[in-house]
Order: sequence, then C-alpha cells, then structure tokens
Amino acid sequence: MAEQQPIRILASRAAAPIIARELSRRRFLSLGALAGGAAFLAACSSSASTKPSTAATGGTLEDSLSIYSWGDYDAPDVLTAFTDELGPKITMDSFGSNEELISKLVAAKGTAGYDIIVPTGVFIPQMIENGLLLPLNKDLIPNISEVDPAYLGREWDPENEYSICKAWGTTGFVYDKTVITRELTTWSDFLDAAQNEASGKTSVLDDPAEITGMYYWANGIDWNTTDTADIDKCEDFIVNTLAPHIAAFDSYPGSGAIPNGTQVLIEAWNGDARQGIMNASDPDKWQWVLGSPTTELWMDNWAIAASAPHPEAAHAFINYVLTPENALAELDYIGYHTGAKDIQSIAEGEGLKLLDLVFFTPEQLATMKDGAVNEAQQRTVDIWNKAKAAAGA
Repeated sequence: MAEQQPIRILASRAAAPIIARELSRRRFLSLGALAGGAAFLAACSSSASTKPSTAATGGTLEDSLSIYSWGDYDAPDVLTAFTDELGPKITMDSFGSNEELISKLVAAKGTAGYDIIVPTGVFIPQMIENGLLLPLNKDLIPNISEVDPAYLGREWDPENEYSICKAWGTTGFVYDKTVITRELTTWSDFLDAAQNEASGKTSVLDDPAEITGMYYWANGIDWNTTDTADIDKCEDFIVNTLAPHIAAFDSYPGSGAIPNGTQVLIEAWNGDARQGIMNASDPDKWQWVLGSPTTELWMDNWAIAASAPHPEAAHAFINYVLTPENALAELDYIGYHTGAKDIQSIAEGEGLKLLDLVFFTPEQLATMKDGAVNEAQQRTVDIWNKAKAAAGA
C-alpha cells in the first residue's frame, strides 16, 4: 500500500461479538427507515446542536464504553481483549444508515448515551457544524502514528480533529461461473447478465446509491449527477428494464446468498464478498469483479459523540484498535482495509486469504469515485423505492 498514491475516500461499517454476522455494512445513502436528504437536513439543523461532554484528559478510564456503529464491523477478539486488558465493558448498538445515526443523536438531545460512533466521511462536516462530535484529544491517541498518511487529512476533517479512519472499501460483484460461463468484467456486463443468464437470480445491494450507481457507472455518467435528464434515464432503466429481473435486494450476501448459492449474480461490497466466498462450500465457483469502468470508494471513521458519557474509555479504545496487531485482526475479520501503515505486506506475510478483495492497485484505485450528498438524493431514494416495487420486493 505504501507504493500507492494518496486516494480520495469516503464512507462505512462496524460490529459486536453479540451482533449477528448478517448485520454487515452499509454506506452513506443507505436509508433504512428514513427518507433521505430531507430527513437528514431536517434532523441536522443548526438548532439541533448538543452540548459537548467534558473532553478526555487522560484520567482514569470509566468502567463502560458504548459503541454505536454499523453491524458486525469489529473482530470480537479485539473487543474482548480491550475489556480484558483495560477494563471498560463494551456495549454495542448498530444503525443502518448515517441518517439513522444522526437522527438518533439529534432526537436524544445529548442523552443517547453513545460514546464512539462511526460516520461516513461525507457526513462529518455537517456533524461538526451541528455540534454532534467531540474534538479528539490526540495526545491520548498516539497510535494515530500507525495510520498511513494517505488515510489521514481527508477533506471532511483535514486536521483529524474529530475523526480517524476506521475502514474503507468499494463496490463490485460476484458471479457463479458454473451458471454464467462467459467472463464478466464491467457494470455493463453485470446489467446484461442480469437480464439474461441471471434473470430472476440476481441480487443487488439494498441501497439507493448502489442501484442507481450501477447505471451511471456503466454509462460513463457522474454518479453524483443532478442533471434531470440523466436521472430520468436512470429511473427508466432501473425501474422498467432491470427491476423485473431482480430477485433480491440484499446488502449482506456474504452471510447468506454467496455461501448458500441462493443467487448467481450478486452486487456486493468487497469485504462482504470476501466473507461470502471464504465461507462458501465451493469457493472456486465464485468470481469477484471490481466494477468498471468506474465504481465507488467509501470510508468510515472513528469519532466520539459530543455527549459521550465515557470520553476517557472512548479515546483509549480508538488508540487500542489502531495498533498494528489489532488493525490486522480487524482487516482479517471484516475484509476491509483499515488504513494502517504497511498493512498489505503484513497481511501477505501472515498468509491471509483473498487479499485481492482487500487491496487494490493504483490503476484500480483511480477508477473509484467519491459519492456526495446533494439535491438529487431524494430522487435517488425514489428510484430505489420504485425499483423494489417493480421487482415485487
């Protein structure tokens, strides 16, 4: 990874030993129960600021730590070791979207009780502006020195005053080579196969930006477009042409559809695809493809809620998880790059499997594009809802 150029990143994932593995990852436009841009902007208004808790000073660790994150996004052994070595007992809770995270923090008016949260990069500026994040005391996080500089100083938090890279990844797909015998290499191939060999046996991510993204990426259109004509064409294709062939909207195929062979063509995030292939009884039948000619790049971040009741323990945990040993354990469990220095060579030296689904070449990285929160967000959600209806989901 040291040879690669700094990359643009944005996005998310997280976990607990007590959370079922099927609760995996989602990203910034995944809207569980919320309606999207309007709900987000309404929740994250200047009047919704919470009162920051007392910043950590390096004093005695509290006996508890509450983490609010994406599901199944940390190695259980790391969580257990933290408690065994340092004392605080960890309580985990999971959310399904950044909108859900923010809305809950705002609605609680500083009483949510969460310490560590894991927002996607693009949401961090709004969270800072609205007083939802506690400034980090980086003197208490010396292991930030173990993070590759390529994953620090991102545009949403240039000085890492509020956040530190947790993990990043991308989107592609897997297909069953025993059913789809031709080689698939692009998003256009995916969309064509979905209407042919894989009709009725295709799964897409249950995420508005991902299902519309496939159309934009395949057709050379900026997936952050706000052009009405582009969006209209996207809606027509996704809803009227593609949706009737879709069998499932599934953000967690790594825990079910891939190892069980439920579908034969599956859109997936790279780490979840890796989990699924590793857990499959016949892994050799599955082929991973990084979506091309372009696809997304997302990054999740460690942050501390402004109202955190246990700021000392929160700082201690972030520092703990950034050690090289723990960063490697996290990578192996979740299947996503954790941003640690030299982690690719370390992972290769340890013989970890399917690392081509974790690490990418500079040429591949150049095809990955950031997403954005813009005025087209509600249209994106509308297309997602209409596609699900058209597919009978």
